[in-house]
Amino acid sequence: MLEAEKIKSILMDIKKGKLDIETGLTKLKDLPFEDLSYAKIDHHRGLRQGYPEVIYCEGKSIEHIKGIVKKMLERNSNILATRANKEVYEALKDTTEDIEYNEMARIIMIRKNEIKKSKSKILVVTGGTSDIPVAEEAAITAEFLGNTVEKLYDVGVAGIHRLLSHRKNLDEANVIIVVAGMEGALASVVGGLVDKPVIAVPTSVGYGANFNGLAALLAMLNSCASGVSVVNINNGFGAGYFASTIIKQIDKIK
Repeated sequence: MLEAEKIKSILMDIKKGKLDIETGLTKLKDLPFEDLSYAKIDHHRGLRQGYPEVIYCEGKSIEHIKGIVKKMLERNSNILATRANKEVYEALKDTTEDIEYNEMARIIMIRKNEIKKSKSKILVVTGGTSDIPVAEEAAITAEFLGNTVEKLYDVGVAGIHRLLSHRKNLDEANVIIVVAGMEGALASVVGGLVDKPVIAVPTSVGYGANFNGLAALLAMLNSCASGVSVVNINNGFGAGYFASTIIKQIDKIK
């Protein structure tokens, strides 16, 4: 809630006479969003939704990405950049010493402020090892947004005993993200075992008739297990973000 704190600080300075109204207005004018011509940075995203704007790198030029990052750094924001390749990281790594890169998840993280971990827990589960890059995108996103995350990889339906031997992990989680390709059956299996939200992520892992994840997507959408929600193919970020919004509400109740 960094933006909310900034607004409160400006308003308090005006109230105490430390800041005149015109200067206060100047400080406030760029708070909703900042227009860089090629991008309009939504600085109020954190105020409205609790999380700052995330940079989707795929399709953007390196110069545009650098420009957005530099403007966000001026506000001391935590920054998450998804679908970033090594070239983007190399171009950004001199902008701040707080930068990290996970090549498997294709995520760049810049932590300028402390991230407190949630009391509740997200469990990320994969069908196979080939699903791990998408699962890592989900896990890292959720961790960066302040969640306690555990992982349970390579427990697909081809060897269902692998999943069943980890019932304790399933039972202790508050939200479960299931990442699977091929026929996408794992989401239904997990959904039928637990009493908590299951977020299914179809991946493009599979042979020809998998249609680059379409078969898994349709299977998950048609799940007969109640409580299964589905995001788009390979959308680990979307699953991690959605899980975070659920956990936030759970922790408020606790």
